[in-house]
Amino acid sequence: MGYSVLKLGDSASFPESHLLLEQARRDGGVVIVLGDRIPEALERLGARERYRAVVVELRTECLGVYTGERAGEEGSNMLGFARFRLGADPATSLIELVRQPATPQAAIDAARAVFESAGLKVSVCRDVPGRIIDRLVRPYYNAALRRLDEGLASASDLDTTLKLGLGYPEGPIGLLERSGLAQHFDVTQALYEALGDPGYAPARRARVAKQRSLAAAQADAWVQRQREQGND
Repeated sequence: MGYSVLKLGDSASFPESHLLLEQARRDGGVVIVLGDRIPEALERLGARERYRAVVVELRTECLGVYTGERAGEEGSNMLGFARFRLGADPATSLIELVRQPATPQAAIDAARAVFESAGLKVSVCRDVPGRIIDRLVRPYYNAALRRLDEGLASASDLDTTLKLGLGYPEGPIGLLERSGLAQHFDVTQALYEALGDPGYAPARRARVAKQRSLAAAQADAWVQRQREQGND
């Protein structure tokens, strides 16, 4: 199926070249909207009814931010999606495709076909904060971080126990420290604000990592200002 890509700003799902971008055409029955300037991109797109599906990139926000909602009966040819990635890790091949209650099946099928044509795997979910993976795994990661703070076991023993006992390829502490505790803070803070569930409240170690990253950014900015002023 022919499709086009409209990108404005930075894309979290497709920050680098990918077959999905390479095989896009100038026009087509489906349009994939990428970047962090979705409202502006939708204004440029114009009449959405002429497409079989309009699929917008999401981060932590709901699709309803762009479509509006009406008594649980919302739904149109516009869907949302996110390509899962954990922190600074490369994006995976999983696409979480977001539908609303009254989204036509034809629009879902058209969007799924586009992603699958580029070698991606698609899971369809409702329009809820966190979608599938983040909704399931973030409380687990927070719990592991809190048990570490409580002294239940060392980080090494926690990770080893979960790897051997549950068959995980990597333990949660090592996984988060490798991929980025500060990024884990960003996701869990957004979900906690959206859902109010204490399981999503960022664990202390993630909060500290975020504060450290902000302090480092401020220090880098100060150094850059000094250089620009000739004070190096």
